[in-house]
Amino acid sequence: MTDFFAALQHSPFIQNAILTGILVSVACGMVGSYVVTRRISYIAGSIAHFVLGGMGLVRYLNVVHGWEKIEPFHGAVVSALIAALIIGFVSLRMKEREDTVIGALWAVGMAVGIIFISKTPGYNTDLMSYLFGNILMVSSKDLWLILGLDILVVGIGLAFYKQLLAVCFDEEYARLRGINVEFYYLILLCLTALTVVLLVTIVGIVMVIALLTLPAGIASVLSRRLWMIMILATIFSVFFTSTGIALSYEPNLPAGAVIIIIAGLVYIIVLIGKKLVRLK
Repeated sequence: MTDFFAALQHSPFIQNAILTGILVSVACGMVGSYVVTRRISYIAGSIAHFVLGGMGLVRYLNVVHGWEKIEPFHGAVVSALIAALIIGFVSLRMKEREDTVIGALWAVGMAVGIIFISKTPGYNTDLMSYLFGNILMVSSKDLWLILGLDILVVGIGLAFYKQLLAVCFDEEYARLRGINVEFYYLILLCLTALTVVLLVTIVGIVMVIALLTLPAGIASVLSRRLWMIMILATIFSVFFTSTGIALSYEPNLPAGAVIIIIAGLVYIIVLIGKKLVRLK
């Protein structure tokens, strides 16, 4: 740990990684709390995998057709929002089960991404980084982009807090109060999509579900008030990311993987502790 703290003082990579973890934790704490409360955690996984299709398409256009002004990140944002709107439209208007739509988008997104990757000349290291993530490679430019998306996500989440709270906890009650459930549900899905895009650039598609849901899941065990769950989830997420970066530094382990392992262990410990308390 001594080497890590020494590097923290002089290495811009470590400093950016810690700051990135803090910024991402704010959005994850808020949106993750809504997702866990509404019980739509796997939507994050579906959107994350659908994002690969958008990134694969943009990468293909970059290399084959010279569309260099469009970056894979832009494809990720657009495809994530499209996935969110499809899930919302089908589940609300066509009365289909959400899990069926989620599974379909999960598979189609991955398939489209793989097709475009296979047709793109060369080894797509950029796309591999989106798959598995590397929080230590976040640049100052990325930080500003993440901060901008963070402000947007948190601003919308706070502006519609009461409406989203009603939609998450009691949809029928929200309808009786005159709340446009469909509209705010779509807002929730779009917030989830934007947060997923944030996480994809940090920890990768493979681990996006865990970091969005585990801190909020732990917080929901400790509190029943949504605003408190958001605060606790943000604190837990900051702790997991910072600790994961610190513990992975000296043994040179993948920081994203260590972050998720720590979060998973804490989640299991909290669940066991809750069970033991009930048995007493």
